[in-house]
Amino acid sequence: MSEPRHAVVTGVSSGIGAAVATRLLDQGWRITGISRTAPARPVAGLHWIPADLSRPEDLPEVLAPVSGVDAIVHAAGVQRSARLGELAPEDGSLMWRIHVQAAGVLVDTLVDRVADGGRVVLVGSRTMTGVPGKSQYAATKAALPALARSWAAELAPRAVTVNVVAPGPTDTPMLRDPGRSGTPPVMPPLGRLVRPEEVAGLTSFLLGPEGGAVTGQTLVMCAGASL
Repeated sequence: MSEPRHAVVTGVSSGIGAAVATRLLDQGWRITGISRTAPARPVAGLHWIPADLSRPEDLPEVLAPVSGVDAIVHAAGVQRSARLGELAPEDGSLMWRIHVQAAGVLVDTLVDRVADGGRVVLVGSRTMTGVPGKSQYAATKAALPALARSWAAELAPRAVTVNVVAPGPTDTPMLRDPGRSGTPPVMPPLGRLVRPEEVAGLTSFLLGPEGGAVTGQTLVMCAGASL
């Protein structure tokens, strides 16, 4: 009997990260989950490692015991919103550290432990194209496709794929974070928010056998918000 595939998933305590972990566990993966807050309940197959993704410099030590990786999913995120004239440098720095710098340190640290034919998915946002009041957030999410395309080209000889899944307004705790209260979500044309489970389904496709020819791409799932 073969060993279960192993995915490292950040932001595993809630929202999209939790949905991705649940989906993969249901498919027989084992998960190393990384988040500041513990998952709501212990789950068989999920090994949780506490870490603050806003301190990416700590990740190499945190990840030292992790080996035999088949996939990496960077789903940890935070949103702070403000319009020009009210931007807080510390908010921009926080989002950059969690979304971009943590992604860089995470993948850089684990790349030699990822099996040939492995997968990397970065969770971005449709907001990457620019939205009033979300310039700092948008800038950090816009950086992820550049990372993904660069890494995809570097890792292609090993058949390791790297992609971005970019959801629109998704029904997660981030949507209700007081830090983004100045930019309430706009209901997409389909008349509902994206569900975390749907983002997990798209991520699962990219991690699965049918996703092996997709690399360096940004896949938007926005319930029609970009129409």
